[in-house]
Amino acid sequence: MSRTTRTKIADRRLPGPRSRVIAVGTALLICAGAAGAAVASDATEGGGAALAAAGSRPHAEQREAAALTGSAKLHRMTTEDVTFAFDAHLAKRNTMRPDKATGTFRFVHLDKPGGKGGWAKGRIDCLMTGGKVATATGIITATNLKDIKGGRVGFTVHDLGKQDRVGYSWASVGGPDGTKKLPKCTSAAPFEKVRKGTGDFTVTPWHPTYPTD
Repeated sequence: MSRTTRTKIADRRLPGPRSRVIAVGTALLICAGAAGAAVASDATEGGGAALAAAGSRPHAEQREAAALTGSAKLHRMTTEDVTFAFDAHLAKRNTMRPDKATGTFRFVHLDKPGGKGGWAKGRIDCLMTGGKVATATGIITATNLKDIKGGRVGFTVHDLGKQDRVGYSWASVGGPDGTKKLPKCTSAAPFEKVRKGTGDFTVTPWHPTYPTD
């Protein structure tokens, strides 16, 4: 299915102007993977157990310059089931090199819990945090959407405690397109709400060091 066709389908599923990035931003992921990708069980690459594991590694608190961990589902008024998970870390020795961050990310977008949709996972290649806001990017290493494998995607998380917020680099273009040209640590504002009771994100603030002279 071409990107143009997928966009038209997404617009029919979620009525409203294309400028409504919440409607467009993730709807395309469902359409792209709905042609035969049932990915909800824990036995699949996109399963819930794997998502939880991606955000569950303990912090290496005293050795880290920054971190973004945890998993949660996005708030939706429809049956859609959208989950993001992060396990991103910047070692203390790399305080001034956010492009040396390591870790993993994963996202899943199903038409309903246990239904069909798309999933992707990958390795983190940049992480910057300011206060309780984190921006990270990574390379997709495995997915059921073949056109996006090898591309870079970005994420932004605002750690608000009771109801975090999430943004992603494809918010304004309809869906992750496999681009390799996205600059590191680039994403959209955290415009999406996390569904209460589905998980939580934790951001460790980054404190870059500068010359004092």
